[in-house]
Amino acid sequence: MAEPVLDIEVLRKSFGALLVTDDVSLHVAPHRIHAVIGPNGAGKTTLIQQISGALKPDSGRIRLAGQDITALAPHLRARLGLARVFQITSILPEYTALENVSLAVQARHGSAFRMIGPSSGTGPEPMRALDRVGLAPRHAIRAQRLSHGEKRRLELAMALAVQPRLMLLDEPLAGAGPEDTASLITLLAGLKQDCAILLVEHDMDAVFKLADDITVLALGRVIARGTPAEIKANPAVRAAYLGEDV
Repeated sequence: MAEPVLDIEVLRKSFGALLVTDDVSLHVAPHRIHAVIGPNGAGKTTLIQQISGALKPDSGRIRLAGQDITALAPHLRARLGLARVFQITSILPEYTALENVSLAVQARHGSAFRMIGPSSGTGPEPMRALDRVGLAPRHAIRAQRLSHGEKRRLELAMALAVQPRLMLLDEPLAGAGPEDTASLITLLAGLKQDCAILLVEHDMDAVFKLADDITVLALGRVIARGTPAEIKANPAVRAAYLGEDV
């Protein structure tokens, strides 16, 4: 069996008396989409923040491709191949699509904003990433002029351009209409060819279409893990989150 790209062992995080991550363990295999689902307050955002380095766990271990990254700063995790796409868009609206992706590449190498022309000196990776998400023809358009769906694609291009081992997707479909949602699902399904994906998403139809593996959280604890079919059939998951209509 291939070594997990992401290996989390008994992660714990408290805020005062509130235990938000309660001995969470999960493993993301290469070239698979692993979804983390659960009701509001389940601890999904706190888990993502610990993986990305925005929060430090109280105990436990996080390994990326076998390397312990538990204590590393976010920018060092990024250099090792961890890319995060936020729920709220994080693009620079005054820059073109190509410049946004070029700056992402520079940031990984520790040289963002080093030069006035952010599209220079970054090689072919930015344009390849834009082509991968279908935005190459729009490379010279300022990000503020892109549609919501195109902005989501741009963020994915920015993540892909740094050649990640693992991509953290925090509600990538938030705010998308039906047409954008359908096209983004198709795109995301293909991106696992490029890297492993850890997905947090409230759209259960999308989750069950995309995920190879699912971990379910409730009150900070893992209550189930398995394939989409196994999760749909799990009585504890139905009671805690999915309901009987799934």
